[in-house]
Amino acid sequence: MHFERLRNEGPLIVMPNHVSFLDALILGLFLPEDIVFVVNTGIAAKLSFALRFRKHIPIDPLNPYSIRDIVSAIKGGMSVVLFPEGRITTTNGIMKIYDGIAFIAQKTGVPVYPVGIDGPQHSRFSRLEGKMPQRWFPPITIYVDEPFSLRTAKGMNQKDQKAAGSDRILKALELALFRSRYHPGINLFNELLDAAQLFGMNKETIEDINQKLTYRKLLLGIYALSEPLKRRIAGEDRVGVMLPNAAAHVVTLFALFRINITPAILNFTSGPQGILDSCETAELKTVITSRQFIEKAGLEAHVEKAAEKARILYLEDVREEVTSFGKLKALLNVAWKRRTTPGKERLILFTSGSESKPKGVILRHDNIQANVMQACTVVALTAKDKLLNALPMFHSFGLQGVFIPLLCGFEVFLYPTPLHYKIIPEIAYDRNATIIFGTGTFLQGYGKHAHPYDFYSIRYVVTGGEKLKEETRRLWLDKFGLRSLEGYGCTEASPFLAINSPLCFKAGTVGRIFPDVTHRIEPVDGIERGGNLFVQGPNVMEGYLIHGKGFVPAGEWYDCGDLVEEDARGFITILSRLKRFAKLGGEMVSLNLIEELATRCFDSTEVAAVNVSGGKKGEQVILFTTVKNASRQALRDFIANSGQSPLLVPARLCHLDSLPLLGSGKTDYVSLKTVYAEAIAKDLAEETDDDEADEREGMASA
Repeated sequence: MHFERLRNEGPLIVMPNHVSFLDALILGLFLPEDIVFVVNTGIAAKLSFALRFRKHIPIDPLNPYSIRDIVSAIKGGMSVVLFPEGRITTTNGIMKIYDGIAFIAQKTGVPVYPVGIDGPQHSRFSRLEGKMPQRWFPPITIYVDEPFSLRTAKGMNQKDQKAAGSDRILKALELALFRSRYHPGINLFNELLDAAQLFGMNKETIEDINQKLTYRKLLLGIYALSEPLKRRIAGEDRVGVMLPNAAAHVVTLFALFRINITPAILNFTSGPQGILDSCETAELKTVITSRQFIEKAGLEAHVEKAAEKARILYLEDVREEVTSFGKLKALLNVAWKRRTTPGKERLILFTSGSESKPKGVILRHDNIQANVMQACTVVALTAKDKLLNALPMFHSFGLQGVFIPLLCGFEVFLYPTPLHYKIIPEIAYDRNATIIFGTGTFLQGYGKHAHPYDFYSIRYVVTGGEKLKEETRRLWLDKFGLRSLEGYGCTEASPFLAINSPLCFKAGTVGRIFPDVTHRIEPVDGIERGGNLFVQGPNVMEGYLIHGKGFVPAGEWYDCGDLVEEDARGFITILSRLKRFAKLGGEMVSLNLIEELATRCFDSTEVAAVNVSGGKKGEQVILFTTVKNASRQALRDFIANSGQSPLLVPARLCHLDSLPLLGSGKTDYVSLKTVYAEAIAKDLAEETDDDEADEREGMASA
């Protein structure tokens, strides 16, 4: 709780978030007696009996002189409690911060202690009836954070000063609230159990195209499946998981969490060779999949390739081992709410890197839970929400589209592919979805094919994975009346690092950095605008698994490899990427791997791949070579025969007499982009690329 931080010589201000009528009463039990509560006159009248036991000042918020009276009292030596939102939340999130509170803090200059209160929103004294489960005695956490002070800035008018002060208070309050919710050392299975108890065992939580699960049914499936899984993979630290976006995938992951085995989620769109490389990188001995999925998706070649390295374990076979006794045991475990013991709480996702082989990103359960709490602190979510998530779970964005609703108590509808542009809007309409996740490419597709009323129930459109095009943002705003909440992140950060929210929004940016994420922006030689983004925080990975090298721990700071700039209010704008990969439809594609494949195909090292903005996938790759007889079709066939992803086929292949070189002898990629590629990209943007349509159809079948 850290109430000892309030032992201060001199006046101070305590600023808590406001979630219920109980807040002042609870704080009054712990705060020093000389701290005075500043209370709205209306609230003071309702709580008159309780407040008679505590020093307080009733004020009329509509009276402008009230603020000056508080300033005078603080300057006279009084310590006070001020609720900067001025009202109890009705959204389950922090509400707007009144500038008058910032004015008080600036004029007095005393230490301000932000306080995060979590739990009373579930009490019968909140204003969230019908939105959150309510009970008489919910668990409550209070966190007193480190103090800060607001000073009057010279050369800034009073209006801007108050706005800047309100921003500072909001950031501090978000940080305190996050720290009241985040508890390291957890197992995600136990977190799921806690959520089921809080939101109710009969609360519907997951739906896919075949079934709908309550927390009770979900837990029964997890307990029942984990026992035969434990026998089948005894002695293994990690196993591969290759399953579609469906409830069975979620059950499998949490069953592995329960028995303390690390799941490594395989990207089945990476091609057979990509699957084999991932198995080798993570040193997998077993891959869990489904016969039905493999047959429907046409992934027989992927399984054959994976079988060169690992044993293939089919869920259908494991389920047959669930006996009547096992089902009874699962029922008892649900009734007893049997928790799992601490172990190796990890999860592995794969991302393309400059090494051309997939890298395994090791995320601790702590990392994932921290990111869930960061997201729920910044964006107000309630138990009445319903998320439509068609993003694959091998993608970190799609995976958090499962963990966030499960742990925050609202329902998620899982759809197996994001490429069904006509079907997904109809699902949103039919299921009354309130939140939708998607990359810019997918949102553009949904927006073009949807009826203007299909998204009538949507509250939040959350987009990331690639830069949101202005035309897509405008389409959703004009056609559906919805602002797209663009965010930013990476697999290594679990994945969110920043997001626009209804409370803090600026079009063209990716929002503000999440609470408890420290960041710095370093200048880049030769680039005047922006700098390279580095971050650290509880959501940042433990380290990498590198092909042929093994585990490489993360450094103190994670290099995002992106050129960004930050404005005075903290909004981040992504200018470009510094690393050697492109983002096509939200997927990371290694430019080095494209060059490596081209070198093998054309038997020449005179190749260079660059990525440029534009195209239907958000970016496009152009390959330059000096090999006269090189053709895109030949490279495409070579990539297909190698079992690699069709995303590695460049949008165009161009011939040059020679590749431009730097003084060091390295390829001058900047010149390739500015002199050649950008002009070619404009031509490509005006053409209909039949090859891209073929690739989308191939991915849709998967």
